[in-house]
Amino acid sequence: MFLSIGRLENVNNNGLYTDLLRKFRDEGHNVYVASPLERKHSKPTKYTIEHGIHFLRIKIGNLTKTNVIEKGITTVTLEYIFTKMIKKHFNGIKFDLILYSTPPITFGKVISYIKKRDDAVTYLLLKDIFPQNAVDLKILNTKNPLYSFFRKKEKKLYEASDYIGCMSKENVNFILRNNTDLYETKVEISPNTIEPRPVSYFSKENFEVFQQYEIPRNKVKLLYGGNLGKPQGIDFLIKCIDSNKFNEKIHFVIVGSGTQAYKLRKYLKEEQPKNLTLIERLPKEDYDRLLSICDVGLIFLDYRFTIPNFPSRLLSYMEASKPVLAATDKNTDIGKIIVENDFGNWCESKNVSDFNDILPLIYMENKRVEMGRNGRNYLEENYTIENSYEIILKHFK
Repeated sequence: MFLSIGRLENVNNNGLYTDLLRKFRDEGHNVYVASPLERKHSKPTKYTIEHGIHFLRIKIGNLTKTNVIEKGITTVTLEYIFTKMIKKHFNGIKFDLILYSTPPITFGKVISYIKKRDDAVTYLLLKDIFPQNAVDLKILNTKNPLYSFFRKKEKKLYEASDYIGCMSKENVNFILRNNTDLYETKVEISPNTIEPRPVSYFSKENFEVFQQYEIPRNKVKLLYGGNLGKPQGIDFLIKCIDSNKFNEKIHFVIVGSGTQAYKLRKYLKEEQPKNLTLIERLPKEDYDRLLSICDVGLIFLDYRFTIPNFPSRLLSYMEASKPVLAATDKNTDIGKIIVENDFGNWCESKNVSDFNDILPLIYMENKRVEMGRNGRNYLEENYTIENSYEIILKHFK
């Protein structure tokens, strides 16, 4: 069973979890998924079989694009609703393995129930360390009762997990350092992985995206794709763009939405920089085309993080053979991996001058091609779905 708060509308779509589910299915396992169906979609709980995978989509309150109060209530009630629906629809199914990811941290009781009922192995794919990430960004403080509540939930989740798969070595170190009751043998590296696709670069359809969004073809195009929220440090991103508004060699392309997107809209309206294109909504096919013909992938994270984040968008850049420029906190090891394996460069997301110092690396086309090739090779050697599958299955051998 895979527990998720993502909608997972089509298991044939590419992604961290859909790729993994297909791998399990293709290796002959019976795969069941329990995922949410938010109230705003006005649909009841439904059980279906799609492409050989069993889906139980469970009606809950709203989690996304809603107010803080409703999101909080929905998060807290997830355990009760999921447990009730799993009892009803999967009562006759005995599960050998339960897979789940963070967020959320509020699946502890669901996992404990199935684990006890079926004597199942439980495996946490740790993608988010909450509530510490909220403390880092000053959204919560450690004296807040909400922090204590969620920290207790986090500990219960770790306790219910037989194994905790972390995205990188620094993730492992952080979890063990801050949860001294955990055995070292319980925590291991299980990185973000995908099923790499061949990338088509120079097609007429791809270059039509440039025309559609008025993106210049004769400049080095730096693409940022993903969430535009507090974790991404959008203020620093804007400072980096502003410091290069007269730089005729490069053009920034920002694709995404989020709670901080309004800052980019405001900057674009007031300053009208000529080397910035902001696209808040883009069909996935168009985004893939755009990525295939842009030159560099960008990663930004707030410098205040003490938790070692490892954004999954890195994989899409590597898949498309694009060098990566990362501006992050100093606690994540994503920059170390990028630099040591020569598929990009890194700086701390504090000083704009540091970002501008790493920019010249991408001016030379032959260097960009070389780094992009290095990134693709590293992806195929370390971040493929076969790696995840083998890491998880070794606990059954």
